[in-house]
Amino acid sequence: MGDVGTEHVRWLAEPSLTRPVLICGFTGWNDAGDASSSALRTMIESWGAEALAEIDPEVFTDFATVRPQVRLDEEQHRSIVWPTVGVWSASLPGTDVILVLGPEPALRWRLFSEQIVGIAERYGVTMAISMGALLADVPHSRPVPLIGTATDDTLIDRFELQRSQYEGPTGIVGVLHDFLQGAGLATASLWAAVPGYASQVPSPKAAMALVDRACSMIGTPAPLAKLASGAAEYDAQVAALIGDDDDMIEYLSRLEQLTDDNVDSGDDLSSAAPVDPDALVEEVEQFLRDRDTD
Repeated sequence: MGDVGTEHVRWLAEPSLTRPVLICGFTGWNDAGDASSSALRTMIESWGAEALAEIDPEVFTDFATVRPQVRLDEEQHRSIVWPTVGVWSASLPGTDVILVLGPEPALRWRLFSEQIVGIAERYGVTMAISMGALLADVPHSRPVPLIGTATDDTLIDRFELQRSQYEGPTGIVGVLHDFLQGAGLATASLWAAVPGYASQVPSPKAAMALVDRACSMIGTPAPLAKLASGAAEYDAQVAALIGDDDDMIEYLSRLEQLTDDNVDSGDDLSSAAPVDPDALVEEVEQFLRDRDTD
């Protein structure tokens, strides 16, 4: 096995994997409500995934934006923890998986994507699934709308996904998909919609939706127990955030009515048409600007 395309990968193990599925998610632009990172972290911890590799952050990270952290051990010795994209592997009922989680790189996205492609080629990855979350005009009190897109006809038919029609700014997820597809891999993208009015509240509810859908696609039981307890508290936490704000209560009621009308008309929110995240963010921001700040 050569190092072509993985010159910035530090290998930590050499597991024996059979036709694994690559599942990736990144903190930052693609991670509203910490949903995708929480989903990946839950998978890693629940499946007892073992560290496979790390991608050297020096080349890809703006440390003034995503800063290293100082840690003290029990003897008060200081160490620096660098913001590193980690890679894990696990063998599950139904499939083997490679999991990628870390901060969205700020620099040299093409070179970074080559590292992920190199990892995928080294272990014979057969399919890649990315997970992300975006802000949207959706109510927290209803099931999480999940958008699943792909460009591969086989995946679209097999998993009832939508063909991606999005045009506009993209993050590392969009670039990475382009590189993986260029390497001949079938890829799918899962996006959970998080309420724009609760953007600062971590959403285990959205993370649950991502985990459940991804696991149904790869054919393995979904580890939802840990997230379920947090999801039960999420609705109450967001309700408390809204409090007695009459404008927000009216806004929420309007969103709930629109959602219920869509369900009554038979629309499947879990496979809604692709959404423009920037347009959705603009809608939410405009609503907040129009509110009476008093």
